[in-house]
Amino acid sequence: MAKKPVKDLKQLGHATPVPASPEEATLERVPNPHPDANYVARFTVPEFTSLCPVTGQPDFAHLVIDYVPGKWLIESKSLKLYLQSFRNHGAFHEDCTLAIGKRLAGTLAPKWLRIGGYWYPRGGIPIDVFWQKGKLPAGVWVPDQGVAPYRGRG
Repeated sequence: MAKKPVKDLKQLGHATPVPASPEEATLERVPNPHPDANYVARFTVPEFTSLCPVTGQPDFAHLVIDYVPGKWLIESKSLKLYLQSFRNHGAFHEDCTLAIGKRLAGTLAPKWLRIGGYWYPRGGIPIDVFWQKGKLPAGVWVPDQGVAPYRGRG
């Protein structure tokens, strides 16, 4: 397998500051070396943080992003920086989860994408948010997201 250099990446291999906001973040993509194959790529983000848009208090979530790539793969450093840009961003749980899913879908044009946002309780209520784009190709195995329902101290 010949290794082809990936051109035009601005973040990978360079010192890159965390963007001030999700809008300022740049998501980069690289060519999928197997665009003819249907397979699932998964990113697990167990320590995602954002801010409540009303109180400014921190919100915490465990995100699981699954996608079946088309022509493009997400470059993981740019994804990490994009997700970190939410740290000082005020938005409700649903908004954060869907904004991430829609931005990835727009950048990658995957065959299928889903995101599960498993938010830790605020006010005693955990909020789980799920979004999907496209239809899962036939015959593709997708493992369970592996995040147990919140049980508290019960």
